[in-house]
Amino acid sequence: MTALDPRTPVLVGAAQLTHRPADGPPPAPHLLMTDAARAAIADCAASIGADALLDKVEVAASIDLFSWPVPDPAAVMAQELGISPRATVRTARGGNGPIALLGDLSSRIAAGDLDVALISFGESFKPFMAAVRGGTSTGWPEQGEDVTPTWSVGADKEPSNAAETAAGLLAPVFYYPFFEHALRAAAGRTREEQRAHAARIWARFAQVARENPYAWSPDAPTDPDVLGTPSADNRLVSDPYPKLLNANISVDQAAALVLTSAEAAAAAGIPRERWVVVHATAGAADHWFVSERWQLDRSPAIAANGRAALGHAGIAIDDAAHLDLYSCFPSAVQIAAGELGVDLFDPSRAPTVTGGLTFAGGPANGYVLHALATLVDRLRADPAAFGVSTAVGWYLTKHGLAVLGGPETVPARAFAHHDVQAEVDAQPRRETTHGAPATATVETHTALYDHTGAPTIAFAMGLTPDGRRAVGGSQAPEIVEALTASDPLGVEATFDGAGALTL
Repeated sequence: MTALDPRTPVLVGAAQLTHRPADGPPPAPHLLMTDAARAAIADCAASIGADALLDKVEVAASIDLFSWPVPDPAAVMAQELGISPRATVRTARGGNGPIALLGDLSSRIAAGDLDVALISFGESFKPFMAAVRGGTSTGWPEQGEDVTPTWSVGADKEPSNAAETAAGLLAPVFYYPFFEHALRAAAGRTREEQRAHAARIWARFAQVARENPYAWSPDAPTDPDVLGTPSADNRLVSDPYPKLLNANISVDQAAALVLTSAEAAAAAGIPRERWVVVHATAGAADHWFVSERWQLDRSPAIAANGRAALGHAGIAIDDAAHLDLYSCFPSAVQIAAGELGVDLFDPSRAPTVTGGLTFAGGPANGYVLHALATLVDRLRADPAAFGVSTAVGWYLTKHGLAVLGGPETVPARAFAHHDVQAEVDAQPRRETTHGAPATATVETHTALYDHTGAPTIAFAMGLTPDGRRAVGGSQAPEIVEALTASDPLGVEATFDGAGALTL
């Protein structure tokens, strides 16, 4: 193989753990992530031995954890591992965290400031929720407010503006359906046609999950009709998505990666065939608040990330044999595919390597670490190939993209992380009508359904003749009925400027 620049960042170890209900009570998150970290170190197959390699870890890093929200989880992991890294790191909240962290640490390696880093996370969601419901403590380790990691990666703030908050929009199950209906408006589909289209995409994900030994739901249906049709086992959650078109956060999973310089990997005796090259990463956020984005079926940030990272690596998206598009909901996958130029029904390449957040499992902010670990396995087995992973935080808000290459790939240029935020910020932004009544044409909508299958609250966004965006919701039965019984796209609605709408 061609020699690499000594400062090339390479992923040399990867591990995943899935603790299924049949395995008994799940370990605490810090123990799950510690087990994953040990497995990733062992996966390196370093000739100096796992213990010696573990002692060389300079940075211990963690993805932000949902079930164990302590300020510095990597410090607890390091203590469990018996190591004393010179730094601990934690990402900000958001599913884009793994790629943001990979970009940060790879940049430090390329600059000569770091040689060996250990990244891990673990979610024990089921015992966490049991404690929440029971009003009890999990008994897991706690940290004081004065504890902080050496540095943090990424930024975060409240995801909704005043207009959206006033309307009652407060979770992904409200926002991603907005994107789905915006996509169907652009495609000219009916509600039923769009749900069937989304289910066809999800069937590909379910099929990949069947081949993934770490998938949480490897036996999920692969029939699009079953996935897309509301039923007793697949209740409608928010229009147009039934349960099986939603991410599944209720999992107990962990993953870990070992990232080193090529120089350090060689010195540790890690076989070259185990090195996966980190060619480039990119990151940016779309306009932070959904109601201020110019188009709800587009993502300028994903497009800019793709141009920057793929261009840096010297490849096109079709050159990536292995692909994982972030898959919390079908709309996220469709928008990413549109911006990157991916054919979601290409028989030679699925849009996921894991099965996605519904079927492989959606462990809060850590899913992409599973995608990256799976790409490591794929690229070791396909050493001349490239792989691409995308990541998303909040409501299609924060984005990351990574280009990896198998052991035989040689970087076109030295690694770089591309911050393309300025390019995205230059895109037009809509004003909202919050604070004043307005009449607007409905451009997208959704409704939330209860466990009996009845819609309980409906929401819509609309555009005024002067291009401002109105946002509103209603629990009034007649409004909910009007927004769910027929297609409201293009219908004129009145928004009161304080979160309510009427038709």
